[in-house]
This record gives sequence, structure tokens and C-alpha cells, in this order.
Amino acid sequence: MNDEQLQVVMGLIMNAGNAKAEAVAALTAAKKGNFILAEEKMIAANEALVEAHNVQTGLLTAEASGDHTTVTLLMVHSQDHLMNAISYLGLTQELIDLYHRLDSK
Repeated sequence: MNDEQLQVVMGLIMNAGNAKAEAVAALTAAKKGNFILAEEKMIAANEALVEAHNVQTGLLTAEASGDHTTVTLLMVHSQDHLMNAISYLGLTQELIDLYHRLDSK
């Protein structure tokens, strides 16, 4: 893996990690009944997720164009971070909605 590929993979890990961290903060805010902050944090989480997804799309586009990337453990790890973040954000939004519903009763 060359330096450029390493930067791309680390960007994917960083953005996916930031997305999950913002979602964790959103869920914490929702637990405390602060749904405005929870929504703000989920917006930030989704923005970071879009950045991570864009990096992944770039990798896929390069691969489809014939620019093959060596699959390393770090590359697999970055994809794992992305998929984990996608799953976590989806579940977090469901939990925030549930907290909001319970709070309004």
C-alpha cells in the first residue's frame, strides 16, 4: 500500500469513526431528553458518514476503472469501520425516535 492509498484508507477510518462518535453523543443527548442536541449530533454523524461513503465510492470507482488496490488488513479494517458506523447510525436513530416517543407520553 502506497502513501496515497494509506491516506485514503485512514480517511475512511477517521470519517466512519467520527460518524459513530457523533451518533454516540446523539444517543446520550436523547437519553437526557435533549432532542435538539440529539438531532444536531445526528446531522453531524450523517455528514461524516457521507464523507466516509464518498471515500469508499472513490475506491470502488477506481477499482471498476481498472486501478486495482491491494487488499490489506488495514483496508478490510476501514470497511469494517464504515459498515459498523452505518449500522450504528441506523439503530441510533431508531432509539432516539423511541426516546422521543416515550418522552412525549
